[in-house]
Amino acid sequence: MSGYNAVLARNTENAPKSIGPYSQTVAFSHYNNLSAQLPIELRTGKLIAGGIKAQAEQCFNNIKAILDSINHAMSDVVKITVFVKNIKDVDVVDLVYKSFFPAYVPTRTVVAVDALPMGALVQIEALVSNGEGTIPNAPQAGDLIKLTNNTQSAPISALSTQTVAFSHYNNLSAQLPIDPKTGRLVTGGVKEQAAQCLKNIKAILASIDVPVDDIVKVNLFLKNLADIEAVNEVYSTFFPDSAIARAAAYLPARAVIAASALPMDALVQIEAVVSHGDGTPPQAVEDRHGLIIKANNTANAPRCALSTQTVAFSHYNHLSAQLPVDPKTGEVVAGGVSAQAKQCLANIKAILTSINHAMDDVVKVNISLGNIADIAAVDEVYTTFFPAGIPARRTIGVSALCKGALIAIDVVVANAEGTPPQA
Repeated sequence: MSGYNAVLARNTENAPKSIGPYSQTVAFSHYNNLSAQLPIELRTGKLIAGGIKAQAEQCFNNIKAILDSINHAMSDVVKITVFVKNIKDVDVVDLVYKSFFPAYVPTRTVVAVDALPMGALVQIEALVSNGEGTIPNAPQAGDLIKLTNNTQSAPISALSTQTVAFSHYNNLSAQLPIDPKTGRLVTGGVKEQAAQCLKNIKAILASIDVPVDDIVKVNLFLKNLADIEAVNEVYSTFFPDSAIARAAAYLPARAVIAASALPMDALVQIEAVVSHGDGTPPQAVEDRHGLIIKANNTANAPRCALSTQTVAFSHYNHLSAQLPVDPKTGEVVAGGVSAQAKQCLANIKAILTSINHAMDDVVKVNISLGNIADIAAVDEVYTTFFPAGIPARRTIGVSALCKGALIAIDVVVANAEGTPPQA
């Protein structure tokens, strides 16, 4: 097995210990997946004193300490996600952000949520390049380059890059419903805004010669979860996009997250993770889009007409967010948050089993809770599925979840065998 990439979980004493059963960073292949960092002070193990500025600085300092411990730098960050309790705090967070990214800026998503662990005002997570890969005792080329791109055909921000490619993935900044010609939100309601978000994504992809059907995962952030049906109407006009994708009924994996507020008071914001078939140098350039996207659904987990349960590309599988739905009845399971957490994780396990993977292959877990106080109850269940506490993790509190659920979970999973080129 020495020729295979291995899941590599790491922790450092120079950053605060995780407040739950998870690792600070989990590397697999050419990416490091960091747990979302809270503004916890190393010395005390508690939230740092002060307001939003002090907390944002602490989050970034914790990220930097983790990166230092694995011989990486802030310039290796591909994507930053900022969760705030109050959207008005974003301006202050931006000032701090600039001090950590004075030149190169990664892709970025900013969203306000209902609650954060420990009552924090801000939580920040990072996705980081890993040039050397994770083949045990056989480091790969350490000089893979990041490919950054901006196009005038989509909104441009001084604080983020529209898309950053590294190895076999492009990670896009979350797109707001901004008309790139005016720099303002488009007129109309949530349908018009959803269409503009998706048009912006399509424009960015067109600028790097990538079709919409190369998207492997979509995250929808909605200010009002009741708008989901209206957004779905628009969404279904963009996916599938090509005749080939329509013939295969290909749809990306997907997660829907309720936001308490979005930048510019938008109603919707959409981000995408995209395959990058030819990789980034110095790898040998493959045939354009030669690697295949492997989509899979199983009857042993809930199915959705607008998403695929899991989409694998290269060395990662991206799963759609799982609700606590019994696949036999199509209904949310009875009971409280413990029963619902168990069902979410059982659905994830069923999906992984269907593609000959195991829970040990999970590198990142994202949890949305209707009540942030439920973390302890969820962790009791969580440790029965992840007894070693290896995956990196993010937990947020949201005002609502689809189907009235108390919890939703999505994961990113290692794919050691990768996906082969088309025959």
